Amino acid sequence: MHIHRDDYKFESEVVLFINGQFPQKIPQLTHFQKIYCTDGAYKSLKAKGIQPDVVSGDFDSIAITEISSEVKIIETPDQNATDFEKALRLIIEDGFKSVSVFGCSGLEQDHFLGNLTSMLKHKNEIEIRCFDDFGFYFFAENETVIEGFKNETLSLYPFPDAKQVTSEGVKYPLYKEDLNIISRIGTRNTITQKTARVSFDEGNLLLFIQDQLKNS
Repeated sequence: MHIHRDDYKFESEVVLFINGQFPQKIPQLTHFQKIYCTDGAYKSLKAKGIQPDVVSGDFDSIAITEISSEVKIIETPDQNATDFEKALRLIIEDGFKSVSVFGCSGLEQDHFLGNLTSMLKHKNEIEIRCFDDFGFYFFAENETVIEGFKNETLSLYPFPDAKQVTSEGVKYPLYKEDLNIISRIGTRNTITQKTARVSFDEGNLLLFIQDQLKNS
């Protein structure tokens, strides 16, 4: 996996808005092939003058009659999965391999934790990057190169374990060390080089990258 500051927002094929904290700034959506949103996020998009291509969910947050007739509506009433997970399934079924997600965090934090679980469940089927007003986060591949984020904060969060973690180009590097959600995590490090690298052998590792330029 290669993350470059110049184009990391636009490497995803599609964008998905869900019902968390709506971001203050969003990228130019013309870069994406399709705009998806859950029913709970539709009103926020509409208030910004943005019309999605697809709205999905159980429609407990908005009546179907309130949605533009030009938008494709997909009802997903299954209560055994969140609207976010069901939207991910639709995007995967539509053949896409990458998605940028806005509204994954903020507001009710139990939703955020559930969203992380949905990301983990589908991380081998689709590349998921979540953005908020502080930066972005994603489940890393076993080898991840981060370019162009010098002086930004990098956090490594095992979910729940990551084995033999190595990090380079940061203030406090690691060399083949095990991280665990209880005994040791790797938050609030600083990227010190133009290019940083993170690798691990086994487990699941969330990377959080701050992006101060995003709001400048």
